[in-house]
Amino acid sequence: MMLRAVAESESDTNLTDRRAAWQARALDGDTRHLLARDADAFLHQSVSTPCLNGIAKAEGIWIEDVAGRRYMDFHGNNVHHIGYGHPRVKRAIAEQMDSLPFAPRRYACRPALELAEKLAAIAPGTLSKVLFTTGGSDAIEVAVKLARTATGRHKTLSFWDAFHGAGFGASALSGEVLFRSGPAAPLVAGAMQVAPFGGYRCPYGTASPQESGAACARMIDYVLSHDTDVACFVAEPTRAVPYLPPQGFWAEVRRICDRHGVLLIFDEIPTGLGKTGRMFACDHDGVAPDILVLGKALGGGILPIAAVIARPELDLGGAWAFGHYTHEKNPVTTRAALETIAVIEDEDLAGNAARVGTAALARMEDMKARHPAIGDVRGRGLVLGIELVRDRDTKEPDGDLAEAVLYRCLDAGLSFKTTMGNVLTLTPPLVVTESEMMGALAIIDAAIAAG
Repeated sequence: MMLRAVAESESDTNLTDRRAAWQARALDGDTRHLLARDADAFLHQSVSTPCLNGIAKAEGIWIEDVAGRRYMDFHGNNVHHIGYGHPRVKRAIAEQMDSLPFAPRRYACRPALELAEKLAAIAPGTLSKVLFTTGGSDAIEVAVKLARTATGRHKTLSFWDAFHGAGFGASALSGEVLFRSGPAAPLVAGAMQVAPFGGYRCPYGTASPQESGAACARMIDYVLSHDTDVACFVAEPTRAVPYLPPQGFWAEVRRICDRHGVLLIFDEIPTGLGKTGRMFACDHDGVAPDILVLGKALGGGILPIAAVIARPELDLGGAWAFGHYTHEKNPVTTRAALETIAVIEDEDLAGNAARVGTAALARMEDMKARHPAIGDVRGRGLVLGIELVRDRDTKEPDGDLAEAVLYRCLDAGLSFKTTMGNVLTLTPPLVVTESEMMGALAIIDAAIAAG
């Protein structure tokens, strides 16, 4: 079977032999045997096969491998906002399992109802009608079905390079070759993409974030003015790659969508619930979508649950079944989510993300001043990126150095992922302290200095 290279995007695709070389050097025989068993048992796919290492424990900001080595986890698939194994969430789950472990979806139950009410209370704008699913991919597809119901249209618009899920509908919305090409194709008809904003490496060839945002908004307007079948525009308000929207960008896109009768759906699956220093990433821009989607961290880093939150005017699908999942109103997962939100509020974790993130960006700017290999640093809260280049003038990406840095950092006890092939992407838990963050950046600093 012939394998073909695919474009780098949000995930590190393990296209070189460096992972195997690191495993041969850094892992013991028992761990390598475990990984071989894993490779024999599971269907193989890019990114996750072969596995990186074996994990035995996860607590707070730390993961521990089966050989007993600990790593600060600055990846965590963005599920570990409140740290792994938060005692309040574990206690709430245990209590709920003892009182009501499951509820068929046609029965009301208090934890699910209280979670829906809580999300309505904290969501931006007038968002207040809720459906739950077990994963973000399904929630994205529910949101699109809702938009189709409300508009009578069927097409979607989204960004290239984005990831919105792995189902057929969510993959069609995504702009990653890994999920939308090869065996995944053909996908859902009517899914269209435009190039995203990105000030440092702008697809439109502009020289500043503001110019990039303006060019991107004009393209969105152009597409929507030429195709009246588009039901919704789906996007991450802060790109998880990461890229920040320039000031005023989402306000302009909101006006464009309203002008063309298109619903705006924000995917806050990786960035919501305090990750950017506000409860929702779109709060920074003062723009409320028509539909907002949450997932990943909503289950406290323990249980899978996602949510769709919509304006009440969009509650139009009562005659149809577009969101009926077996665990739609699961009392255990919804109780975990309720406690997770309470922890974020009670411990001011969004505030901590803002404070630690600000300090981290200052340190990253210092690193950039000292390392010519750093072309750009960017981020907000605890969604942070360090872009490595071969040459600052040409901005040629240095994926080889990024991969070398990744494995040097693992040797030093820090785990993160790379995006776009050359961006060191750091998404630590919201409980991380400034001291821990500075320690992690010191590790990266040394790894980059090693060349």
